Parts: sequence; C-alpha cells; structure tokens
Amino acid sequence: MQLGIRLHDTAELPFEERIALVHDMGYKCGHLALSKIKGLPSAPYALTPGYAMYLRRVFEKNNVDVAVLGCYLNLAEPVPEKLESIRNKYIAAIRFASMLGAGMVGTETGAPNSEYKYDPECRTEWALQSFIKELRGIVKYAEEFGVMFAIEPVAKHIVWNADRAKQVLDEVDSPNLGIIFDPVNLLDGTNYKNREEIFEHTIDLLGERIIMIHLKDFTVNYDGTLNSVGCGIGEMNYERILRFVKEKKPFIHATLENTTPENHAGCRDHILKIYDSI
Repeated sequence: MQLGIRLHDTAELPFEERIALVHDMGYKCGHLALSKIKGLPSAPYALTPGYAMYLRRVFEKNNVDVAVLGCYLNLAEPVPEKLESIRNKYIAAIRFASMLGAGMVGTETGAPNSEYKYDPECRTEWALQSFIKELRGIVKYAEEFGVMFAIEPVAKHIVWNADRAKQVLDEVDSPNLGIIFDPVNLLDGTNYKNREEIFEHTIDLLGERIIMIHLKDFTVNYDGTLNSVGCGIGEMNYERILRFVKEKKPFIHATLENTTPENHAGCRDHILKIYDSI
C-alpha cells in the first residue's frame, strides 16, 4: 500500500513547500484538488501543458505521486447550460491528468438536482441512467487520452452502493473506468450497524475494479447521523479492508481523509499499525 493524504488537508504553505512537507511526513502520494489549494489555478483555461509539467516536476522532485486529480462535479446536473460547463471541466481535467501523470481522475456520482444534495430521486433508475449517459461520454474521452477515470460510490448519491456501482461498470463497459473505495462513504444512519456486511459485499462484487482506497473514520451523532473524522478517532475497524489491500492490491494508492495538520500523524500511524500487523 502506498499511503498518502488529501493535499488540501495539509498545512497551508506555498505549494512547493507543501509538497516537500508531504514527503517529509512520510507520504507516498496525494489527492490533488486544484480548487482547494490556495495559489493553484483550477479554471479549465488555466490547465495548460506548461502548468501540468510544472506540477509534475514538483511532485517528482519530492517523490510524491499524484494518486488522483479530483473533479467532483455533478454529472446528473439537470440544467443543460450548467451540465455543459461541467462536461467541459471534466474534459479539461482528463486532458490535464494525461500531462500531469496522475493515477486517475476521480469523482463522486452526483444527484439529479442543481443543489447536489440527497433526495429520494437519487435512488431511482432514471437518475442512474441519466448519470450513466453522461459518464459514458466522459469515459470515452478518458480512453482517448489513456487516462483512468474512477467513480466513488456514496450513500447519499446516485451510485449509493456496490450493486449500483456494478451496474455502472457493466453498462459503461470500459477498461478505463474503475472504483474508488471509500468504506465510510457507503454508510449512513440507516445502515452503519451492518457495515462489515456492506464492506464484504463491496469487496466481493467490485474488488477487481477497485483502483484507489480512501481512508477515514466516523462517529455517530445523537440523531443517528454520521460525522466523518480521521482514522482511529471513530468506530471503524479497518482490518478486513486492509487485509484485502495487502493480499490483492499491495501497491494501491490509499489516501487519508478528514485529517488535520495536528492529527494526521496519529491517523497515519493507526492505519500503518494495522497494515503491518496483517
């Protein structure tokens, strides 16, 4: 496992100093979300070859991989003008990733409303088909540029479980489409007590197509809703998931989420202790 971190969760420093610090902290890779890092342009017109090559040099100098270039926009946006803008941003991200040398472009799976929020329509077949229709075109573009594209199932989005994700993989039918496995994102207030069964089913059904792991934890509020927190702070048991990683995906990129500059080391050590014990 090549452990990394979301770059926007690290200390706010000038970009080159930030990546040097990521290396010094012992991380092998980073999740790059351009719009979340101060000083880095993210508009499509700024994503030039020169910009990609500059970033690539900085990462290579510090022996840090760009595990994923995040482009978390709503491919089920119902307003045509907004959807066209989103398509163009995905296309620009894919083109940029090909020059940057990123492991993949990653995204979640949206909602059939402009607010990008959960409502019961997320779980309908028509919402799923609207997402697949747009995804198919984006993945085709990724194929042309030799870029991997990965979707991340989330309980509150259109692709909310492993079965929906498998349907997407089957219908899009592309070797360039993979899965980002974020175990906590598959949970909500209705199913978290069954999490071990959910994780086991996800690994059984999607394991071959999982190309990245996100690592975080969760706590439960008084009203039954969940909070995402750093690893080792909540209720997650990562032994089964890390056993799968060690046995089947030994060099996979895995990034910590929901850390802070103050607690990242404890979260990192918690995960590595489990991994090393397997």
